[in-house]
Amino acid sequence: MPVYVATRGLSSSPVKPERVRIAAERMLEAVKRPKAELSILLCDDATIHELNRDYRGKDRPTDVLSFSMHEGEGSGVHPDLLGDVVISIDTARKQAAEKGWAIASEIRFLLAHGLLHLLGYDHQTRDEERRMLAMGDALMAAAMRRKAPPKAATAPARARRR
Repeated sequence: MPVYVATRGLSSSPVKPERVRIAAERMLEAVKRPKAELSILLCDDATIHELNRDYRGKDRPTDVLSFSMHEGEGSGVHPDLLGDVVISIDTARKQAAEKGWAIASEIRFLLAHGLLHLLGYDHQTRDEERRMLAMGDALMAAAMRRKAPPKAATAPARARRR
């Protein structure tokens, strides 16, 4: 199944949507879900702010949101339909500068984070957070094809929106 990448509210993007699609496909291969369907929206702070307010009740922009197809109405329709990951390029740009990373690295980090939420992982406890960070690092490496990511040893926590 395909990975779709769209943009909204951006006059230009610092990364090509095609590169984001390839990174997502590599991440899906790494988690043994190569046939999963995923939609990714690269947007501005205004767009993610509106989504964050409307769906999470938080009246501010955020870096990444995940909308699982396995929650709410229509859940379980098709197990390979994962859901949507929304990434704010504006916030990613700020966070990349703060971390001293390239914007492409920050976008891969946020993509991995959002994808892990769609796969059922969460970070409500320190152990969950450590597991997610380690898996996120492995997914980023897979996206870059640096080395094979380690297998997840434990089952994910229940899925939540970030």
